[in-house]
Amino acid sequence: MTGLLNRLAGVLVVWVWGLSLVQAGTDIPEDARPNVLIILCDDLGYGDLGCNGHPIVRTEHVDRLAAGGLRLTSFYSAAPVCSPSRVGLLTGRSPNRAGIYDWIPAAGPQQPPRADAREQVHLRPSEQTLPGLLRAAGYATCLAGKWHCNSRFNSSAQPQPDAAGFDHWFATQNNAGPSHHNPVNYVRNGQPLGELPGYSCQLVADEISSWLRQRQQTGQTAPFFAMAAFHEPHEPIQAPPELVELYRSRSRSDDEAQYYACVHNLDLAVGRLVGVLEELQLRQNTLIVFTSDNGPETLNRYKGGQRSWGRTGILRGMKLHTHDGGLHVAGIMNWPAGIQPGRTESTAVSALDLLPTVLELAGVQPPEGRALDGISLAGFMRQGQLPARARPLLWAYYNAINECRVAMRHGRWKVLARLNSGNLPRLENLTPQTADMVRSAELTDIQIYDLQSDPGETLNLAGRGVPEETDLVRMLQAEYRSLAEDSAVWIPAPTADQPK
Repeated sequence: MTGLLNRLAGVLVVWVWGLSLVQAGTDIPEDARPNVLIILCDDLGYGDLGCNGHPIVRTEHVDRLAAGGLRLTSFYSAAPVCSPSRVGLLTGRSPNRAGIYDWIPAAGPQQPPRADAREQVHLRPSEQTLPGLLRAAGYATCLAGKWHCNSRFNSSAQPQPDAAGFDHWFATQNNAGPSHHNPVNYVRNGQPLGELPGYSCQLVADEISSWLRQRQQTGQTAPFFAMAAFHEPHEPIQAPPELVELYRSRSRSDDEAQYYACVHNLDLAVGRLVGVLEELQLRQNTLIVFTSDNGPETLNRYKGGQRSWGRTGILRGMKLHTHDGGLHVAGIMNWPAGIQPGRTESTAVSALDLLPTVLELAGVQPPEGRALDGISLAGFMRQGQLPARARPLLWAYYNAINECRVAMRHGRWKVLARLNSGNLPRLENLTPQTADMVRSAELTDIQIYDLQSDPGETLNLAGRGVPEETDLVRMLQAEYRSLAEDSAVWIPAPTADQPK
């Protein structure tokens, strides 16, 4: 009963948002508002696609989206790891503002309190999300795939995907388990489904396809927002044997062939999603955004990760790094009714830009009184005109593998810094004590790279007479202080040996 009341309360909050937003929105005819399909891969490297230079993997369906739309060669995720990246995409805000700093471990019903309060972490109802805002404005909404925005999945103890604005959801808390093949941990609208035959990305394509067909069969004509959150190619990787066989002769091991086949399989799922849009005559006015939550996994970082053969191209670093290999991901936008085909743009854009962009296209005003870190790309998509950013792109990832916890992208420049010369401990979450530590930390050991001439971040220009250096360092310091002050904090619950 408590769970039902929580979900009804979430729907009421979304409805109230929507009442004010629709009243304040621009006048866009119902049939002119685009459908939106976001395809979010998990741990896909920038260099894992044929259109981005991979010499082996076949990604013809994704490549076709790129050729027929807008390929963004400097597209950035909101974080170098999954949970904060997803929250940033959904909210248009740095995930630090929402209190999501690292991947969220599952917390069972008997989870004892932790000193770092990670068992509490979730996407809070106070955050206003893209699907929630669109649902309030009349859109139908669907999530299929990986959720990873709470620790207590499918529990009344924390908000679930419906509270974030999804009418229909078919999801897992984190990875598909025990692997992509025949997963046993999917839940549909609160109901556990047990083992499902097939591969996860194809199950995601099935779910969205069925949802779209059912809407059409029942005469529902409202625009839709759907999110295909593939688990692939995150470990534990498993791919169809017939696809693995295609790559064995060109791979150094069966594990590498499995990775290539896994990417191939998700590409086939993309083709099926595009196919159902064409079948239902929805393709022309559907904006498809294809991207990844972060860079590729580092090979053999943990037990069971031997199949992580993702590539970043020439980018430095990988997942969990604040160098571009952890943040600079595939970015493709395809919308026959709104984007001229065959465009390639190198201007830096971000997953944070998706919320303001889609809201403008849908005729919905952005939420008032909320600090948004993204900008609308609507004019950029149509005419190639990118408005100036009110603030640079900024990341503060306190558990980075590389020594620089803070990174900024401003124009051609990438600026990174250590905190307290690397003496600040690595943090997975912020509590009152650790929040004070990061807010008072000094940015040191500055690194500056000109990504226009050095996209691989090989030559540190700090101290070498770059005229912009003083301004860049000041900007980094000011932006970091502002974000650190606005970062949400989790208060640890009392443990058994502490007074309540």
